[in-house]
Amino acid sequence: MEQFTDEDFKRTMVGAIRLMGVAAIVVSPLLWWKLGWQSALLFLVGALISGSGLWEWLRLMTAVMARMDMGGTARPMGMILVGFFLRLGLTVVVLYVSLKTLDGSVFALAGGLALGVFALSVEGLRLMKAWTV
Repeated sequence: MEQFTDEDFKRTMVGAIRLMGVAAIVVSPLLWWKLGWQSALLFLVGALISGSGLWEWLRLMTAVMARMDMGGTARPMGMILVGFFLRLGLTVVVLYVSLKTLDGSVFALAGGLALGVFALSVEGLRLMKAWTV
């Protein structure tokens, strides 16, 4: 674990966000074809929320790790925390509005939200494979 660097963390998170984007682009037309445009849009909303959560987590952890490292120049935590909580509030609003206005499958929205967990799991497995080989 002591070999895990800040760059490994950044590479893992950016790779997970990239994987989420590719998966969302591939899966959403299939959902549109099978369940309709409302479900495909709900899936994309869930993927967007999940991806923005990963991006905010990357920003937050990068700031925390810079503060923990003595040589790193730390960015102000106040603005990062304000952005984190604003994104959290915006997420609640977007979820409410999308569920209220779109008459699609809630499971598509849940699938989009779960896409972040899937992408992080895949990137974590890739990282474990790189360490063991």
